[in-house]
Formats: sequence, structure tokens, C-alpha cells
Amino acid sequence: MATSEVHREPFLHLVDVAHDRALIAWGAFFFTRTDTGRWRILDDEELGRVGRRDSIGSSTAPYGAATVQLIDDAGRVVAEESTADRTWAWVKGLTPDTDYRYRVLVDGEEWAVGERWDWVPSASGGYDLAPAGRSYDLRFRTWPHPDTGTEPVRFVALGDYGVGIRSDSESSRRQRRVAEVLDRLVADGDVRFVLSLGDNIYRGEQGHVDDESGGEDDDWYSSFFQPYRYAIARVPVFPAIGNHDTSDTEGSDDRAQMEDNFHIRERFQDETDRASTDPGLFYRLRYGRDLELVCLDTSMDSADEGVHRFFQAPEHRDWLRATFAADGARWLIPFSHHPAYCAGPHHGNDTEIQETLLPLFDTAGVRLVLAGHEHNFQVNEVEGRTYLVSGSGAKVREEVPEGFADAGTTAWAAQAHLLLVEVDGRDARLTPVSGLLADGTPHLMTALTPQNQIVEPPWVIRR
Repeated sequence: MATSEVHREPFLHLVDVAHDRALIAWGAFFFTRTDTGRWRILDDEELGRVGRRDSIGSSTAPYGAATVQLIDDAGRVVAEESTADRTWAWVKGLTPDTDYRYRVLVDGEEWAVGERWDWVPSASGGYDLAPAGRSYDLRFRTWPHPDTGTEPVRFVALGDYGVGIRSDSESSRRQRRVAEVLDRLVADGDVRFVLSLGDNIYRGEQGHVDDESGGEDDDWYSSFFQPYRYAIARVPVFPAIGNHDTSDTEGSDDRAQMEDNFHIRERFQDETDRASTDPGLFYRLRYGRDLELVCLDTSMDSADEGVHRFFQAPEHRDWLRATFAADGARWLIPFSHHPAYCAGPHHGNDTEIQETLLPLFDTAGVRLVLAGHEHNFQVNEVEGRTYLVSGSGAKVREEVPEGFADAGTTAWAAQAHLLLVEVDGRDARLTPVSGLLADGTPHLMTALTPQNQIVEPPWVIRR
């Protein structure tokens, strides 16, 4: 629907992928002209004017009778799923490690086909909504079977990224640069999924997001769905919860909105052996036989007066003990928002994580731990284990940390980046990427030792 006053921009979201199924979602955001002629997104409270109450997510009202179709290399529809009462569908019965294309039909019409409208530079300065010369490339590859040995796999870890790209600010420009890297790595770098390291949506900058941050769909447009729209149509994002996604730091708990937009219930809450949730968000991801990733909720449990952090709750501790009972036969990589070891400049070592979780890591032979929270890049080595901090997907703290010795820091950098991880047999290669060079290739980010010596990527961790 597009008129002189309102524009509907449809979106597609590959929410989840496993070896035998995929979760595909669709939705739309709505825009209206301002007095200056520019477009602005309709706030959730304004959606009544277009007959809606929400835009996207697991609880969103349907846009019509829908069918998701998966198509093989020969152009044949090999699987499909229909629904009339929601805007998402699990498509099951897929073949492991296989390429598929997909499309979504709503009331018989293909959803989000053709050139899309995005925030683009405006001739009068800043950004405005306009046709952007891009369209969706709706392809993905299923994961290997859990009993199958894993070929080299590449994924991205991205923390503290959700500042929004609508404002003409340096933090918005940083998010755009990192989003361009993710686009390129998904399109050409065989990246299979993204780990969010938390703080997915921040309190809005310059009034472009409501004061309570990510509590409504319109808050998520410029902070998540628009900057990463073409990447998240091809690879899933697996979220961790940060302090800005809850009431730890901001005035409201945005957990319900996160659960809706990341489809937490549909992905994890029906599988009790894979996850421990509600409240809290703990889950396992098994990629083939040789790699498992574990999401840890390190945020505060404000509902339980006897528990300070979710990972201290008895029901979660039981699940964690079972999860980390492995003997190191495969890569087992925990990821969370808060880091166990951090040199600063704003955050330090987390003694609660160290006391509760590190003994579990010891039991399981964990060699690599990923986290965000501090707005820089850090490689911290403590007792034979690497604690990687990657918390500057858009936010950056440029001050020099002062806790290098206590955190075991061997390298650090104050630049916006994402972390490219490649797991190949016994080796994991970690490469921070800060942007794209003039020829479109990734710009690998160097770091400094505490003695100001330059360190070149990648960092290689051996299991």
C-alpha cells in the first residue's frame, strides 16, 4: 500500500534454521509524510490509521492468508507451509546441508518482491525513505545433521549494536558501516548465522526512538530491521539479552518485545532440553557434530528477591550443570552480554560470573568465551582460556582501559567492528572487521597490546 500520505514497506526475516527446518517470518513498517516532505515511521500508537496494531514479530496480526514455499535449485517447490492466523511459519522436512530459495505469498501475492525502500542519503542532508536499488535475495542453507562431522563453519558475533541509523550521528554511521560488513560477509563470505552479544536496542538518540527504548515495534525499525534487513533474510540471529534490553539500565523491561521480535517462544520454549527460559534466556545451538554454542543470560533477575542474576537461579543452574557436563570432545562456546574478564574502561571483571560459571567451563573444557557490554574489543587470556569482548557494534568507548593486568588482556582496540569466527577442526580463528575497503573487501581490524604494540588478526584458539 503506497499513497501520497502512507507507505507500507514489507519485510522478510529468516528467524531460525536447523538441519531439517526453517522458521520464516514476514511483516511491514508504515511511514507517513511530515510537513517538510520527509518520511517518518508511524509509532505503534498510530497504526490504527492503517488498520493495524503492530508491525512484525511472533504475535503480530496476520496480513492475510499466507503460504511459505521453499524452492530447490531446479525451481521446484519442495516444501511449503500455510497459515491464516499468524505472520510466521516453520517449514519442516528439509534436507541437511542443502541450499534453498524461499518466497512468501500473502493472499496470493508475493510478499516484498521487487525494489525495496530504505533509509538513503537525502539531497537536503541526512536520510530519508526512498527506493534504494536493492531487492531481497531469499536464499539459505540448512545446517549439517547433528551426527555429521562439521566442515569449516563461519559465523559472526555482534554486540552492542542497536543505536539506530536514522539520525545523522557518528554512532549511526558506525552502525551503518558494520551493517555493510555483515551484508558482504553473508552474501560472499559463507557466514551461516549471527550471535548477538546483547544490547540489541538502545535508548534512542536525538529523539528518534522512544525514551523506553525497545518496547515497541517502531523502536526496532532503525535499530535492527532496517540496518540488517538483507542479512537477516538469509541468516538467523541468535540473541543474548543485555542490560539495555531489560530494566537493568533503562526505565522499562523490553524483554517481552525482544521475545516477540526474536520469536523466542517458537524457537526455544517448547524444547525443554535445549533451553531454560521464562524467566531468563538460556539455550544451546548444535551445529553439526563438532560445534555447540550456549547462550547465557547474565542480566539481573528483578522478579526474584533471593537471586541477583538469572544464572544464579536453581532451575537455571541445574540446566547449566547438565549443559556443561561435556568432556571437551567438541567445541563448546558460551556467549553472553556481560564478560567474566574485562579491562575497562567502564566495566571490570565480573566476580559473580567467575564464581558461578567458570567452574562449569572448567568441567566442560571450554577454551573460548564470547561477550559484549564493554564498548571496545578485548582479547583476555586467563588460565588457558580466551575471553573475547566484542561490544562495539555501534557504541565505542575510546578511553584506554586501566585493568589490563587484572583481566589478562593481551590485545585491545577502540573501534566499531563485528567479529568473524571460523571454526575448523581443532582451531577457531577470530577476526574483527571494522568496515569495507574501497574495493568492497573486508577491512580487518588491528589491535594493540597493553604495551602499544600492533597485533594483526586473526587470533587463533586451539581446542
